[in-house]
This record gives sequence, structure tokens and C-alpha cells, in this order.
Amino acid sequence: MATAAQIKALIKTHFDGNEEQFKTAVLQLAANEAKLGHSKLARELKDLALSGRNKKAEIIKLNNLNSMFIISTPTDRISDLVVTHELRNSIERILNEFLQRNKLSKHGFANRRKILLEGSPGTGKTMTARIIASELGLPLFTIQMDKLVTKYMGETSAKLRLIFNNIEDETGVYLFDEFDAIGANRNLDNEVGEIRRVLNSFLQFLEQDSSDSIIIAATNNRGILDQALFRRFDDVLHYSLPDVQAITQLMKNRLCDYVEADIIDERIIKIAAELSHSDISLACDNALKDAILSGIRINRDFLMKSLSERFSAYGSKEA
Repeated sequence: MATAAQIKALIKTHFDGNEEQFKTAVLQLAANEAKLGHSKLARELKDLALSGRNKKAEIIKLNNLNSMFIISTPTDRISDLVVTHELRNSIERILNEFLQRNKLSKHGFANRRKILLEGSPGTGKTMTARIIASELGLPLFTIQMDKLVTKYMGETSAKLRLIFNNIEDETGVYLFDEFDAIGANRNLDNEVGEIRRVLNSFLQFLEQDSSDSIIIAATNNRGILDQALFRRFDDVLHYSLPDVQAITQLMKNRLCDYVEADIIDERIIKIAAELSHSDISLACDNALKDAILSGIRINRDFLMKSLSERFSAYGSKEA
């Protein structure tokens, strides 16, 4: 049943003539009913709230979303991803729960579909989103943060609503990369009021969402994220620089049959240990190109040179 506060909010927004806040109040009521197990009523309330969109809103949605999304159909497979056993299990669990979501639903459970990926740059977060989309046969919608976040008050939150409307209407994998642009802690001294309002809107939309789409937020800066975010995600996956086993496997996968035997020794591992998955992959590609142009197989010198170049590209370890 609706709480007294929810009933008052509905009445107030109706008489204030604020259509957007009225929709939000109805959607909050729907989310509350869903939590109570009243799924049919929740769906009816949500349908009523969304049925009131006017034609002008639909035109804005079409024009804005064309520029805010990069839509792709990835072909990456989970076998291509070199990560820890625990992380691979977490990704496979997301895939398995999506594929059997109807079975879970019959027992009153929802599949994991709101996922936070955090860790160092180049460690496989974006690739994970591509893999999830590819393995499930879904399109990947990558939200362009520079097109989403604007300087005008209220505009970013309005764009977020359009994105979540699309999440509801078109099932896919939706990636909010560089998520700290809108997910920074609301208590940080340098956070302006508008960004705080944007985060509040995101939290509200995320909690209300009950679509079949998978929502993925990725960040390199877990430490600055607002703590309220972690309660809203079904799973948090942690990414780190590759260990010795991962480095060896990554190089073998990348170099295949183009290398001299047993060139991945302690010296190679020592240099690679400072690099991310993407840096190591790029170094292997550069070594491959050098070998092709030289007409010989990749040797230790080629590989060490390529790895050293990637390491020095940052200027220093702290860069």
C-alpha cells in the first residue's frame, strides 16, 4: 500500500502542475509496490506513468539519444578475457542469470542486471561490457558522458530520464563509462549543486528501473564514488593489474605461433608487471608488427623493446 508521504507527494505534484515530478512520484510508488511483491500493480502504475509522454518529449528523445549513444554489436567472447578465476565466475553468473531470468522470476528473484565495474584503466572493464553484450546477443549502448553532462541546470537530469526511458523500451547492455563524471561523492567540497542533483536523479532512475536491460557503470576512481551507489548495484566487480599467470596467458593468446620458444621469462614478466592488460596487448601487437616487417619470428629483444616503450609512454611510474 502507498505510504502517507507518497500519497501527499502525488497530490502536491498534481496540483502544482509539475508533470515530471508527478511521473517520478508514480514511478516511486510503482517501485515500492514491486518490492512488496505486487508485480502486476507495479507494472500497471509504471505503464500509466509512462503513457503520458507527449509528442514533443518523443521528438526530443529521438534527437538527443542519437548523439548520446554509440551503438555497437560486439563479437568478443568470454574466452578472450584474461582475468582472475573469481572475476570470470562473476561474469559467467551475470550471463547465466540473464539467460535463466524467467526461472528466477518464478521464484520471486530478479537476475543481476545493475553492475558496477571498478579498477585501474586498461584492465578489462569496457571489454567486459562488450563480452556481456556479445554473449547475450544484445546491442551495446555506450553513453557518451561529454554529450550527457551539460552546464545548464536540469538538462543533464532530463537527458538521464530519456536514457532510462530507452533502457526500458529497448533491451540491451547500457554502459556508463567514466561513471565518476556523475557518480562522485555528493559530500566532496568541489562538487557543485547541479552535479549533486544529477547523481540524485541517477540513483532515483536506477532504483526505479525494472527493465530487462543490463546497466553497467565503469569507473577508474572507486574512491570518489558516492557510497549510496554501492547499495543500488546488484554486483560490484573489481579489476586489477594482471598477475604473473595472467601476463603469461595474455601474451600467449596475443602472440600465438609468432614467437620463439620460451621467451616469456622473468625479465619479460618483470617489465610487464607494471602494465595493464591493454598495454600488454598493445606491446604484443607492436612486437608482431616489428617481426612482420623484419621477416623474422618474435624474439625476446623485440618483446622487451615493445614492453619498455609502453612503460616509458607514461613518463614515470606515478604518471
